[in-house]
Amino acid sequence: MGKLVSYECSESFSTITMDDGKVNAMSVAMMNEVNAALDQAQEHQSAVILTGREGVFSAGFDLAVFKQGMEPLMEMLRVGARLTERLLSFPFPVVAACTGHAIAMGSFLLMSSDVRIGTDGRFKIGMNEVAIGMTLPYFAVEIARHRLSTPYFHRAAILAEMYSPQEAIAPGFLDRVTSSDQLLGVARETAAALSKLDMPAHAATKLRVREPMLEALAEAITSELA
Repeated sequence: MGKLVSYECSESFSTITMDDGKVNAMSVAMMNEVNAALDQAQEHQSAVILTGREGVFSAGFDLAVFKQGMEPLMEMLRVGARLTERLLSFPFPVVAACTGHAIAMGSFLLMSSDVRIGTDGRFKIGMNEVAIGMTLPYFAVEIARHRLSTPYFHRAAILAEMYSPQEAIAPGFLDRVTSSDQLLGVARETAAALSKLDMPAHAATKLRVREPMLEALAEAITSELA
C-alpha cells in the first residue's frame, strides 16, 4: 500500500492499518495513504476496520509541521478535516480498532467512525489541545459536539480532560473495550456482522442521520480552513 499504511481486503471487510513505527503522527503523507486505502475499500464495497500499531492508534497531528509555517500547517489541518468528513459519510461501515493512545486528531478519527472498540490498558484518549496551548479547530468542535455526550463534550473540549479506555466509553469516544489480544478478533467479528447490512440503505441513512453534523462540519472547514 505505502510506507505508512497497509491495506488488506477479505471477503467481508477491509483492514487499514496505520503504522509509522512511532506514534502514528497524522501527517499529510499518512492521511493521504489512509485516503488511498479508503479508495480501495470503496472500490471493493466493503466495511472497513481502521486500526493502528500496538500501543498507539494515533497521537494526533504531526507536531513538527506546526514549526514549518502557516501554509504547511493549514494544509495538514485541511487534509485532516476532510478525512474526518469522509469517514463520517463513508458509504460502508467503519469500525475503529483503537490499539492504544488516541489523542487529538487520533480521537477525531475515533469520533468519525461508526463503531469504536478500544483495547484495555494504561492509554490516554481525548483532545489535549488546550493543555498544550492550542485552540481546538472548529471542525473538531463540530465532530465532538455531535459525537460526545453533552456534559463530557464541554469538559473534553474546554478542559482537555483525558480518559482511560474504560473511562472513554461514557463520553462517547469508544463504544466498548476488550483486551489487546482480542481487539482485532472482536473488530473483525463486528465488521463481518455489519457487512450483512443493506449497504445502499446504510449509506443513505447515515447521510440522513448525520446531515446536520456534516453541514456544520462543511461550514467549519470552509470558514476556518478554506
